[in-house]
Amino acid sequence: MSLSDTLPDTLKMDADTGVIKVLVLGAESTGKTTLCQDLAAHFNTEWTPEYMRPYLQHKWDKTQTSCEWHDLMPIAEGQVSLENEKARLANRFLFCDTALFELMVYAYWYYQKCPPQLEAAALTHHYDLILLTEVDVPWEADDLRDAPHQREEIRQAFADALTKHNKPFRRIGGNREQRVAKVASWLNQLNP
Repeated sequence: MSLSDTLPDTLKMDADTGVIKVLVLGAESTGKTTLCQDLAAHFNTEWTPEYMRPYLQHKWDKTQTSCEWHDLMPIAEGQVSLENEKARLANRFLFCDTALFELMVYAYWYYQKCPPQLEAAALTHHYDLILLTEVDVPWEADDLRDAPHQREEIRQAFADALTKHNKPFRRIGGNREQRVAKVASWLNQLNP
């Protein structure tokens, strides 16, 4: 029995969807969403938005509080559901603006621990290409972002976690056009 067999259905990715999945990770305000949107437009396909953002914005608007420990599992389940839905609609590629791996890294960053089922799911979910965004775009403040001076440290925490868990990744930086061109080139190598 594999680790993924022990996960609740709400944390399982759909089996072979036939799409190449690209995960975009990185610190806050490093262009992840913009890159996913640009790539989806370039390849005429779907992208998976970050479930955590609207979830926490709604919470902030109601209570003026941000992410708390008890929010992690509902966010994880929402992200998986959204990604599964978008994978069924995708055309050849699916660009994922975050995933459970990012939620796991942030859980350790803020709480020094992670819910075991979330971590198990994060480590079993597969992506064909993982991109780590460089900190080379200007900071954009909003209600939820809280670490403008820690972006380099957080980016390094992602790199360390990816390396620790044997998740190959590529760093992506540059302006919008450069980022899209680099990723398109890498994807053409993956899927000629």
